[in-house]
Amino acid sequence: MKGRIVSIDYGLKRTGIAWTDPLQLIASPIDCIDTDKLKNWLLEKSKSENFHSFVLGFPTHWNQTDTHITEEVRTFRLWLLETFSNLKVHLWDERFSSKIAQKAMLEANFSKKKRSDKRHINAIAATILLQEFLENQKL
Repeated sequence: MKGRIVSIDYGLKRTGIAWTDPLQLIASPIDCIDTDKLKNWLLEKSKSENFHSFVLGFPTHWNQTDTHITEEVRTFRLWLLETFSNLKVHLWDERFSSKIAQKAMLEANFSKKKRSDKRHINAIAATILLQEFLENQKL
């Protein structure tokens, strides 16, 4: 069995999480959790779920320069690499993921209240990152 690919849309306050089914066919939103609880969440889930690899949203500006959170994402990536040393961590461009998530929620007729809830946006953004990654792997 392959195991789940875990997608992380890292934020200063909240982090969106999505993962694939164990066969790596379907990306699904899982949760949006407080970022200060993220490491413990991953450690706990790794006990019951077979993680295959990670897709970590990597924030940059249009001109590829760092954003206000890029350095924190790099630091978190190092933690993932050290903690899950046998797994790959793929950095993935996340510049449009939140906007695409908001558009997808509008098209899916989410209520205005749900569309404004950043927890939904973050979890869907993580799913979009993961779906893009999966599609790119098939090329």
